[in-house]
Amino acid sequence: MLTISRLAAYAGVTVRAVRHYHRIGLLPEPERDQSGYRVYDAFAVARLIRIRTLADAGVPLARVQELLDAGPEEFARDVKEIDKSLRAEIRRLQDTRERLARLAAGEHLALPPSVVGYLDRLRGIGVAERYIELERDSWIVIAAQVPHLIDSIIARKHEDLDDPDMVRLYRLVNDALDWPADDPRIVEIADIVERMMIRAVESGETGAGNGDDPFVDLLDATMIESSPNAQRVIRILEERGWRGWTRIERVPADRLNPGTSTDPGAARPE
Repeated sequence: MLTISRLAAYAGVTVRAVRHYHRIGLLPEPERDQSGYRVYDAFAVARLIRIRTLADAGVPLARVQELLDAGPEEFARDVKEIDKSLRAEIRRLQDTRERLARLAAGEHLALPPSVVGYLDRLRGIGVAERYIELERDSWIVIAAQVPHLIDSIIARKHEDLDDPDMVRLYRLVNDALDWPADDPRIVEIADIVERMMIRAVESGETGAGNGDDPFVDLLDATMIESSPNAQRVIRILEERGWRGWTRIERVPADRLNPGTSTDPGAARPE
């Protein structure tokens, strides 16, 4: 007769595993000797080895019991079913690994290659990563909303980067997150944006394309909430007769708020 430690050693498992198999009913509890210790026989060794072999082969413990009790034909059928389930699980895990690999790739997960290339170009002109993250999040939303337009939009953005105004704008907004509210460069940002708005309106180019109003409002809110200085730029532009950011609109003079600007930096430079 064997103690639990000897049984575990013969079967190649741990004592903890033996106790677990007792708890879940795979291995029947043996009789105890006069001292209260469990004592095992050769049948227990054989059954424990079979349990270990099935578990090592990848059979879920929940299925081990039915395999232990099955006849030859039923055993073969059940093993085939388990193998089919395991192959499906392997495919699922492989898909999960592929998704994790795309996650590790960062921007490539949710953005088309054209946008990733544009963000890399921004890095090349010195735009810091924390601003890249703001821009990236907006492009994720745009790419999801108008996937059929995104490549043409990005092609235009590359053309815009050939404009010194656009390069200067990016370099300014890159640092603007840390500027005090009265920094005079905020007015320079508004000046550049207004020049670009004028050119965009004249050319018929008005921002993100065919987005609906809630979508446009979302993009505008994201930009405005990114920094108090962004809010000041918007105020300056509104006082000069412009509305919007993603979809640019020129406000007719009769619809402007009456009175003069309260922002000392809002006036255009002479």
